[in-house]
Amino acid sequence: MVFEERQDGILLRVRLTPNSSSCNKGDVFCDADGREYLKISVVSVPEKGKANQELIKFLSKQLKEAKSSFEIISGETDRCKRILILGNSQNLRSKVTEWLER
Repeated sequence: MVFEERQDGILLRVRLTPNSSSCNKGDVFCDADGREYLKISVVSVPEKGKANQELIKFLSKQLKEAKSSFEIISGETDRCKRILILGNSQNLRSKVTEWLER
C-alpha cells in the first residue's frame, strides 16, 4: 500500500521522476526494505524545489484538494518522498484509492 491513514490525514509515499516528457502517475515501486512508493513523473527540473512544487500541484489537481493540504514531510531533496495530505482520513482514503485504480 503506497499510503497509510493517520489521525490528521493520509501519508502518501511517492518516488518522483523529474525532467520527464509528461506529468503522470506510474506503477508502484518497491524499495529494498519492502516499502511501496507510487511513481510520479513531472516535467520540471529538480532545481530550487520546482519539481516538488509541480508534484504538489499535480496531486492537488488529481485528488481535488487544496495545495495547502499537502506537506512534504521527508525527502525534500530525495526521489522518495513522504507527503502528508491533511484532512478527514476516511474521505481522503476513498479519493486516493479511487485515483490509484484509474
